[in-house]
Amino acid sequence: MVRGLDRQRIFRDDRDREDLVRRLGSLAQVGAWVIYAWALLPNHFHLLVRTGNRPLPKTMRSLLTGYAGVFNRRHGRSGHLFQNRYKSIVVEEEPYFLELIRYLHLNPIRAGVIPDVRSLDRYPHSGHAVLMGTVSYTWQDTATVLRWFANDPRRARRRYREFVADGVEMGRRSELMGGGLLRSAGGWAAVRDLRRGREGYAADERILGGTEFVEGLRQEIERTETLRTRVRQKVPDLANLIPRVARIGEVTPEALMGGGRRPAVSRARDGLAYLWVEVLGRSGHQLARELRIRARSVYRAALRGQTEQKRWQRALPA
Repeated sequence: MVRGLDRQRIFRDDRDREDLVRRLGSLAQVGAWVIYAWALLPNHFHLLVRTGNRPLPKTMRSLLTGYAGVFNRRHGRSGHLFQNRYKSIVVEEEPYFLELIRYLHLNPIRAGVIPDVRSLDRYPHSGHAVLMGTVSYTWQDTATVLRWFANDPRRARRRYREFVADGVEMGRRSELMGGGLLRSAGGWAAVRDLRRGREGYAADERILGGTEFVEGLRQEIERTETLRTRVRQKVPDLANLIPRVARIGEVTPEALMGGGRRPAVSRARDGLAYLWVEVLGRSGHQLARELRIRARSVYRAALRGQTEQKRWQRALPA
């Protein structure tokens, strides 16, 4: 979820909404994410996505920075548009996928933007109308959602709409806003009581899922961060990494850092960007300054470098 600074409007007209939707679609088309549900409200918007070939923070930075720049120029304003960092929650798919799609797509009704589900069916600023087939955005993954209801598209749409309509009377549902384990267990007090007994429960407000899912995800993150820390300690700066990548790419360090466009040099530069940004988690802007190129080009190079992960990872110490 992304909210406007001090709850101010982040969409003033349809041109603003169309610009954000275009950016959502462009990022989906290059594989940055898969979009299942979305809804634009006057001062915030919601997305339900599966991350793709790049980390979510980089995708969101691209989305929000680009949109805010155009918004400010169009409306003659300056400064921050969005309230702090976006809010993201990792979701366990099996129990929550459909519930979140319904809850998210009903936001325009709960917010009073439109009156009912009939209006929602043709509301152009959410993914519900795309699922209903009244609005067409080829980048939205409607097939995955509809297959949960039926194999036949017409029957699936009918069942999906009935499912959404049944959710209108449920109102706001705090259990779908993160920390699902805590809320399903009865809140913090209940969890404290449970932890005094035999069962240990994991909880995290950034995660919506059961105990095993929450704990498994947290352990995976800890393992990843531990590996990343070890690698950083062994490869602390570009000065150590550049000759390693150059050697594997069969180019000279000077060529790698220069502006040459020979295939071997470009390929090695992609490998360097991949290791620096995706594996080590370092700043693309820093590498861009060293290579004398735009940060956007570094992130694109990092995506290309992912296609030869095993080759470039040989540049890292064991």
